[in-house]
Amino acid sequence: MITVVGTGTGAPLDSAALEAVRAAGLVVGGLRHIDAAELPPTTARVVLGPLAPAFEAIEQHLAKADAATEGGGVVVLASGDPGFFGIVRALAERFGPAALDVRPGVSSVATAFARIGLPWDDAVVVSAHGRDLRTAVHACRAHPKVAVLTGPGSGPAELGAELMRPSATRTLVVAHALGDPENERVERVTPTEAAARDWGSGVSVVLCIDEARALTPVRTVAGPRPSPDRWALDESEFAHRDSMITKFEVRALALARIGPRLGDLVWDIGAGSGSVAVECARFGAAVVAVEKTADGVERVRANAAAHGVDVRTVHGAAPTVLSDLADPDAVFIGGGGRELPAIVTACARRARRTVVVAMAAIDRVPAVQAALTGAGYDCDGVLLQSSRLAPLPGEVTRLAAANPVFLVWGTRPSSSLPEGVVQ
Repeated sequence: MITVVGTGTGAPLDSAALEAVRAAGLVVGGLRHIDAAELPPTTARVVLGPLAPAFEAIEQHLAKADAATEGGGVVVLASGDPGFFGIVRALAERFGPAALDVRPGVSSVATAFARIGLPWDDAVVVSAHGRDLRTAVHACRAHPKVAVLTGPGSGPAELGAELMRPSATRTLVVAHALGDPENERVERVTPTEAAARDWGSGVSVVLCIDEARALTPVRTVAGPRPSPDRWALDESEFAHRDSMITKFEVRALALARIGPRLGDLVWDIGAGSGSVAVECARFGAAVVAVEKTADGVERVRANAAAHGVDVRTVHGAAPTVLSDLADPDAVFIGGGGRELPAIVTACARRARRTVVVAMAAIDRVPAVQAALTGAGYDCDGVLLQSSRLAPLPGEVTRLAAANPVFLVWGTRPSSSLPEGVVQ
């Protein structure tokens, strides 16, 4: 049996944990955990670094016929709650869940939220420890309450640098040395302030909070809000000008090809009313809506606010304004005029997964296809023609035809997807 003891944020081990540690034949853990346990001199110990050597030592110790009696068992000491983005996953994969006796501790996330007096059942928790920071950044852009588990190169300074922008409404809560009575600090800073500081190595979690929405109604399901119960919303649910809005039939297929999800960044180019942008945000993606008219920008903002989602708006014309934006996972292009081929080409160079283009004119379809295939995408498309039921006097119904729309999309082949991207 392998006893896994969560040390929380540094509180002394309880009597049961101490008993298990002092009866062990082998103790594995970080140097500070092993020193704090005050092991008997005869106890074998392995200081955690790379997991492979530690796991080899555990396997060799367990292989001894008398390991459970004369040789003593194995105890693994781990920070926080070892089952929460911790070592339990790796141990269970190597030795099997039945071989583990897990004694959980209080996680750094729970402790950080406790320090600022907020519940965290509605928080999104993202690990950036040894992982690409972009997923955490996009979660912070899209959600009002996010906890980011940090690591080398993915700390508060790097997170703050990615989140700096004039329209940002987020506060970063940096928890330094949690559980250390002499060095613990919990500071609220702006992303700009976080980016300008050297935080050292004592930060294990950063909270990203929209202070105006930090308290939500009572929850039934923990974590981010569930996916929307419906999508391809009726045009009447968005403010728009002169029917200049992506119709719900087109939007439904576009959303299926975009595949917006938590941790993604989506561009909506030529956003108009922002209906596609808002729907992508409702699925949990971070979204940038690019719109060249000032009244269109205000309309996008109003529609995002009405649906309770965050959409960043950029006032300007594509492709010129795209150079300052972070690379997207997916792009929807709903406008462009004569500049459409150039816009598609620019977006195809940057998108990590897919580009979806809606257009009314057949003349533009070949140029869009050429731009996508020229960028190495697999290209496909359809002509959408729909007729909606419309009432007539006398309690009868007719079919009212909508304008046909071409929807063309390009998807990166699996072999050329950036590392970590899943189609």
